[in-house]
Formats: sequence, C-alpha cells, structure tokens
Amino acid sequence: MRLVVARCQVDYAGRLTAHLPMATRVLMLKADGSVLVHSDGGSYKPLNWMSPPCTVRESVTEDGRTEWTVTAKAPKGQTPDTLRILIDELIHDSSHHLGVDPGLQKDGVERHLQELLAEHPATLAAGLTLVRREFPTAIGPVDLMCRDGEGLSVAVEIKRRGEIDGVEQLTRYLELLNRDPLLTGKGAVRGIFAAQEIKPQARVLAEDRGITCAVVDYDALRGLDNAEDRLF
Repeated sequence: MRLVVARCQVDYAGRLTAHLPMATRVLMLKADGSVLVHSDGGSYKPLNWMSPPCTVRESVTEDGRTEWTVTAKAPKGQTPDTLRILIDELIHDSSHHLGVDPGLQKDGVERHLQELLAEHPATLAAGLTLVRREFPTAIGPVDLMCRDGEGLSVAVEIKRRGEIDGVEQLTRYLELLNRDPLLTGKGAVRGIFAAQEIKPQARVLAEDRGITCAVVDYDALRGLDNAEDRLF
C-alpha cells in the first residue's frame, strides 16, 4: 500500500462530475488497484475513490506539478470513469507491504445466519436459489450470490444488525459485480440487505439505492421458533 499526504485538487468525471478544491488530504493506493482520497474529518469514508480494476498514470503538468490520472476499466464502447489528482505539495510518501490479510472474522451469530440463509435462500425472496457462498470480488467476498426465479443474479449481504455501513459495503460490491458480463447477461445484479434488525436510516439509504431489505428471524431459521405458531 502506498500512502501519500499531499496538498491536492481532485476531479472526478463519470456518471456525474465532482470537484474537491485544493486542500491537504491522504491518498491511498492499495495493492488491489483501488485509489482512495481521505480528509481529516467527515467520518471514515473516503471523499472520493476509484474501485479496481483501474490504472494509475503519473505525469507532470506544464507548470511542473505532479498529476495522477486514475482510469477505471469500462465496458467496450463506453467512456471510462476518471479521477484526476493534481498535487500541489507533497508532504509524505511511503509504501508498505501489509502481507496476506486473514479476512474479517465474523461473530458466531452472523456466521450462522449466513449458513442458515445459504440453506434456505427462499426465505429472503420467493424463488431465490444459492449460487455460491462468499462470492469473491476485488474488495472482498459477498456473503451469498444467488439467482432469482427470472435468472437474475442477486447479491446478499448479511449482518446481525443492519446499519448504514453495511449498505455502503453492499453498494460497493454491487458496483463491481455489475461490471461483470457473466453476471449481468439477463440484467443488472440486484442486492438484498439481510439482518436481524435494520436501522431506519439504513433502510432509507438501501431503498434509495434500489436494495431490498430483509429482516431475518434467527430463531425461526434455527427451527427453535415457528413464527406461524405465535399469537403476535
């Protein structure tokens, strides 16, 4: 991973345009090919980023400043997204080898939820069938990759408690998955955000992004509590 602290200006062009005026920021170039732009405030999320696969070209402008041009891989015939980073002052530049990451160790309930939903995916949506657990992407595995009754691919992210960061995680997965023509032959990959409890703000964000929310009854899945036998 390369970490750069620099006074820089950032311009994104793609499905929309975005501009970050000159300021001091942290630039991260990860080994997986992703590029992230962070500030010293505004939570943990990057101000802008480019997901892999992408290429980074470094050049020098006419006035002697360094400029990075980050270009995403685009489907044939389409204009690729670009992220241009103009560096006015380089404050720090270092590279670090982090080694192989063992991955996120999920708690027992969340892991068991994934196992149970993999066995019974139709409890999330009628006609849903499992394709694979831990479906790989460049930024980590999707909990479940499924297929619905119409043959469309469905990515399922499972949490014990559904919050905004989980919706953001699934959004990033969907962005990558929808670049894969093997998954989008019959239409776009859609997402299901499944949890025992989903916070109202997370539900609003998910639905705004076209992601379906599914509240999961853990006890019912385990066969310890049949919802049909309840009075309320």
